[in-house]
Amino acid sequence: MLHHLSEHGLIFTVAFDIVVAIVASANVILTKRDTRATIAWVGLICFTPLIGAVLYILLGVNRIQRRARLLRSSHQRPEPSGHQDACPQNILDDTFGPNGAHLLSLVTLGNKIAKKPLLPGNQVLPLLEGDHAFPAMIQAIDGATKSISLSTYIFDNDSIGRLFLDALKRAVARNIEVRVLIDDMGARYSWPTMTQALRRAGINCATFMPPSFPWKFQYTNLRTHRKTLVVDGKLGFTGGINIREGHCLASHPRHPVRDLHFQVEGPVVSQIQAVFADDWSFCTGEVLQGPAWFPQIEARGNVLARGVPDGPDEHFESFRHILLGAIACAESSIMIVTPYFLPDASLIVALNVAALRGISVDIVLPGENNIALVKWASTSQLWQVVDRGCRVWISPPPFDHAKLVVVDELVSIFGSSNWDPRSLRLNFEFNLDCYDSTLAARLKTLIQDRISRARQLTLAELDGRSLGIKLRDGIACLASPYL
Repeated sequence: MLHHLSEHGLIFTVAFDIVVAIVASANVILTKRDTRATIAWVGLICFTPLIGAVLYILLGVNRIQRRARLLRSSHQRPEPSGHQDACPQNILDDTFGPNGAHLLSLVTLGNKIAKKPLLPGNQVLPLLEGDHAFPAMIQAIDGATKSISLSTYIFDNDSIGRLFLDALKRAVARNIEVRVLIDDMGARYSWPTMTQALRRAGINCATFMPPSFPWKFQYTNLRTHRKTLVVDGKLGFTGGINIREGHCLASHPRHPVRDLHFQVEGPVVSQIQAVFADDWSFCTGEVLQGPAWFPQIEARGNVLARGVPDGPDEHFESFRHILLGAIACAESSIMIVTPYFLPDASLIVALNVAALRGISVDIVLPGENNIALVKWASTSQLWQVVDRGCRVWISPPPFDHAKLVVVDELVSIFGSSNWDPRSLRLNFEFNLDCYDSTLAARLKTLIQDRISRARQLTLAELDGRSLGIKLRDGIACLASPYL
């Protein structure tokens, strides 16, 4: 009797394992885009009974994108009032001219990827460090007459954070409609959190994606990394700067951070506001609409601009596709500044092909990084681009947190996104895609200034690392899909 039971148990176990392996393998084949990853997962599932399937369920299934789309699919999405027409052809021709005609296909790509029109008539002013950005932002808040929307990843309870708190208090006292959105994890970078102070001051404040239960800690997936400020629906700010005193280099902070922010005027501000309103509706259920938030905006300059939201929802990999398109269209130069450089294989190949085509490719990275693991993982990959002719420049301290791409002295791409998997796949980001030779020339000068003070990383230097350092960097690179 026991013998028969054991035989039946064995048959059931084998049959169960076969069914699980078939179902899990089918899921891999249907969902994975990388053939090598598909082969690896199917092999693990087939040759390690049950264990392989369990590992795939735990580690291989992309729950991040699925969860984001599920969470953000049901709320009402505010949009700018009135129809936003695409940029007229005559303005495109004037902006691009005969020397930039090869970049017109990038506009077509952006139309399809970002699902927002490229808008003429914008003015974009770079703001260096918090020393210039923070006074301009606070001045804008003090000049508000109708509304203020502020979104940030980090809002520290420090001297700078309290300057913003006081300015927002003054705005509320003037009966200005104020909305502040802070990422729930970014709000915890200082204690007590600024969210407490904002709410005590009567400022309408919300946090993005707080944990479902007080004791449940959420890591950095599905965070909002966006940094925007819009005043009266007409004056906007965006870029890479968080609200914290480390960005004010003139005051010699304990942990100084270089960065770049932008003041924006013109019709594209309505697209910045729409992204904030979408996030606010998702977090609070309140729909921001009407002229206080979305007024009619007149042209203010000559920059063609488009907002490019990115995240693991319907905007999945928008920024990555824009980067790939810009690299593919380049004919003379590609200049990149980023604090975290962990591009996937497609971006590495694109950069290498550009360099092999004779394009000048310059990548500026910080010599001092605030996340050692990311620096190690990045270093282990750099030989792949240096070996093909890309120039990598290591800038001196302080840590440079700026995010900027300039292509062929006409295209400028900037905002909150880094060149790492977290920005490219896991976080909610916002960037501006701009076309203007004057703006691009100004940003090129900023990059050249960084290069003038940097040292070029050579293949010999990378090869000369000790075996222990190479192993450390290689092991860190194994975690790159989650960095």
